[in-house]
Amino acid sequence: MKTRYTVTIAMLAGIGLGAVAVHGLHAQAKLKAYTVSELETIDDAAQAAYVPSVQAAQKAAGGRPLRTGGGKVVAMEGAPAPKRVAITEWDSLEQAQAFFNSKAWKDLMPQRDKSTKTIRRYAVEVVN
Repeated sequence: MKTRYTVTIAMLAGIGLGAVAVHGLHAQAKLKAYTVSELETIDDAAQAAYVPSVQAAQKAAGGRPLRTGGGKVVAMEGAPAPKRVAITEWDSLEQAQAFFNSKAWKDLMPQRDKSTKTIRRYAVEVVN
């Protein structure tokens, strides 16, 4: 009879420790973030040259462009939809902020100014 109690107590203790460990790992995990850029094209030729450069810079910084820049944008509610939307996935909000404060991003400014007009750019952190 003592063996049953010992095994049961050991099992319950293992489950409890496992639950605490999983909770601790979830608390340490960084939340993904997405940057959303609402844009208007100024010059199609300049835009065609700019897009590969900015995507390469984002990838080098750990971003994953979602290939939405040339897709159709449709308003569902509220204000009219922007002409162009570019969305990039990042491992964390800090990683996205670091890219947009980086030299690589700032070096692309002359090219960006010739090709696109930024209506709005923001980052959204995923909620667990």
